[in-house]
Amino acid sequence: MWSKSYSIVTKEVTKEQIWKLFADVNNWHSWDNGIESAKLEGKFEKGNYFTLRPKGGPNVKVELLETVENERFLDVTKFPLAKMYDNHTFEETTEGLKITNTISVEGALGFLWVMLVARKIAGSMPADIQVQIKTAAKL
Repeated sequence: MWSKSYSIVTKEVTKEQIWKLFADVNNWHSWDNGIESAKLEGKFEKGNYFTLRPKGGPNVKVELLETVENERFLDVTKFPLAKMYDNHTFEETTEGLKITNTISVEGALGFLWVMLVARKIAGSMPADIQVQIKTAAKL
């Protein structure tokens, strides 16, 4: 399995603000420049799916595997012979809110999907999390 993580500690945003940002899937495109659109039918909870269209890419179906309000969520995107997991955690520390994003890929063709998709996502995590913090701080 291939995996990359990035963490930052900040006092600029609360776990409630960052959770509100992510739970509003239908507006992800307004703050994430890599997303053309995202559409969630129903609530941001385990077992639900949303459709995401990356800029310049096809629609992908993403399943929410775990959601713990204000703490973490895990989703999975299924590719031919591989799965990509995207894990977000929000942990209060004495220094501030620790935000961690981990991308993992597994499966027989995992190496291919790492090259085509996951490596780019992982490489943009530091900049993406900064945008998330700035956007969530306004909520």
